Amino acid sequence: IDEAAAAKKLDIARSPYLNRAEIRYNVFMIPKILLVNPPIYDFAAYDFWLKPYGLLAVAGFFQNNADFKLFDYLDRTHPFMASKKELQPDRWGRGRFYCQKIPSPQCLKNVPRYFRRFGLPQNIFTDFLKKAGHFDFVFIQTMMTYWYPAVQEVIRDIRTALTRAKIVLGGNYVTLCPDHAKKLEADVLVKGSDLLPLSEYLSIKPDTLQPALWQAYKKLNVGVLKLTEGCPFNCTYCSVPKVYGAFKPRPLDRSLAELDLLLNLNATNIAFYDDALLYKPEMVLVPFLKEVSKRNLKVNFHTPNALNARFITEDLARLLVRAGFKTFYLGFESASEKWQQCTGQKVSCDELEKAVANLTAAGADPQAITAYQIIGHPKSDIQKLEETMRFANTLGIRGMLADFSPIPGTQDGKIAAQWVDIDEPLLHNKTAFPIILFGNKKVNELKDLQRRLNRQL
Repeated sequence: IDEAAAAKKLDIARSPYLNRAEIRYNVFMIPKILLVNPPIYDFAAYDFWLKPYGLLAVAGFFQNNADFKLFDYLDRTHPFMASKKELQPDRWGRGRFYCQKIPSPQCLKNVPRYFRRFGLPQNIFTDFLKKAGHFDFVFIQTMMTYWYPAVQEVIRDIRTALTRAKIVLGGNYVTLCPDHAKKLEADVLVKGSDLLPLSEYLSIKPDTLQPALWQAYKKLNVGVLKLTEGCPFNCTYCSVPKVYGAFKPRPLDRSLAELDLLLNLNATNIAFYDDALLYKPEMVLVPFLKEVSKRNLKVNFHTPNALNARFITEDLARLLVRAGFKTFYLGFESASEKWQQCTGQKVSCDELEKAVANLTAAGADPQAITAYQIIGHPKSDIQKLEETMRFANTLGIRGMLADFSPIPGTQDGKIAAQWVDIDEPLLHNKTAFPIILFGNKKVNELKDLQRRLNRQL
């Protein structure tokens, strides 16, 4: 042991001018890491329980061996956004983002929609960087592949203010478009959910039993949970198997601990980000629901990633409603059996009808049940979209058109290459592709029809 170095560290630790984080860094050389959830460059964006869960989960794994700070451009509890009346949340915690009109990228100039930048103004971040001081690493989450221009903005600001910090970029964009992501010149790209390369780069071993780092928020009213990883299905339009791999349940104790953390932080609206939440429910979901019901917790659960209607039995429906599930989004992309056979045979009309009956019998509000239908799919000629929309309406539930996005590496992404350059992520844009395929007039007619059907309920 170097006695002089040890004495110096002891003097630092005794200093009354350093906070706990500074002492941990100076004495134990624990790295300081900035987490950034970028703004969004797009035609449309809405806070549909949108949180940077992957970023927070990774930070959670390393939280015992690093000091973290979070800057979330999309945090509507930030004083700037919270002060604006038009951005106030609805009763389930959803709401609009602050936005500014910006020029459309050249390849999207022909899309008749306003292009916008959603999220906190850029100067709030640059001012934050000036005051925040030193960081060793910056982790940036990417979500949609076509949101990469906002990531470029963040990287430019970090390079200017934090000249020595190493930038780590991860998420869907990096996983699905690795060659394109290299152009952003981050120091490290983390593809998929394999943390080994990142662990080796940081020289820190992750503790995967730790919950996500929700305490990084100063204020929280919405949270996210995942009880499982991956998906057992292989729908032709979906990237989940490529990004997250095969279906795998998470440890129940970890999920319950994360729920407790969220509730202690006052997040009473919690959305599930699972891609196959109802698959093999006896493994994790049913024990989770029974434990939540036993505790009589005051919580509202939501399912924006869509539930597979095939698995909603009478018993499971009762458990979901009893545990506090308030909104139910069901995947029902098409009523066409031929289309279903071509894309993964996910959910039939009979299965959707039975699921709705089971949920309503269990006490779910029909107005809180929504069926997703894809608009702009490359095989729309056999999809029977209008018939699908009208069928969902006959069940007394709401419909929602989910714009198709051509995802690289998927079967439908390859077909979509007939209309767009699949190597340019901006052309994966879900607002743009249906318009490119159908034309603006047809898209507007379909969306108007969906609105009229919903108003009839």
